[in-house]
Amino acid sequence: MGLDVGDVRTGVAVSDPFRIVATPRVVVDTSSSQVGAQAIAEIVREEEAALIVVGMPLNREGKRGHQAEKVQAFIDVLAELVEAEIVFQDERFSTAIVQRAMSDAGVKSKKRKKIVDKLAAQQILQAYLDRKAFEAKQQS
Repeated sequence: MGLDVGDVRTGVAVSDPFRIVATPRVVVDTSSSQVGAQAIAEIVREEEAALIVVGMPLNREGKRGHQAEKVQAFIDVLAELVEAEIVFQDERFSTAIVQRAMSDAGVKSKKRKKIVDKLAAQQILQAYLDRKAFEAKQQS
C-alpha cells in the first residue's frame, strides 16, 4: 500500500499481489490525525497489506523539513494501529508530476483536486515497486 500524506487529505494506492503495478484507491480525510489514521488502518486490514510505502517530502537537498516532520508524526500514530511494515520513499515532486500530467491531459482543476492525492500515492508506490524490481534484477 502507498500513502501520500497531507495535512488535510491522504491519498492511498495499492499494488497487485505480485507487487508490479500500483493502482490509486481512495483519498482519506486526515485533518484529524487519529481519525485519519484509524481510517487508513481499516484499509490496511481490508487490503491485508503487509507493507506501507509512505511518501516522505524531502527538501531539494534531500533532507527532512517541517512537512516531513508532520508526515512522521502522522505515521507514528498510524504505526500504533497497524502491524504492517512501514517504509519511506522520497516523494519529491510526485504531486507536481501528477498535477502536470492531469493538466496536460485537459483534466479540469476542480476534478484534479479530488483525485490528485490518490494519484500521487500511486506514483510513490510505483516508484518504490520499480526500484525494488530493479534491485532484484541487479542481484540475479
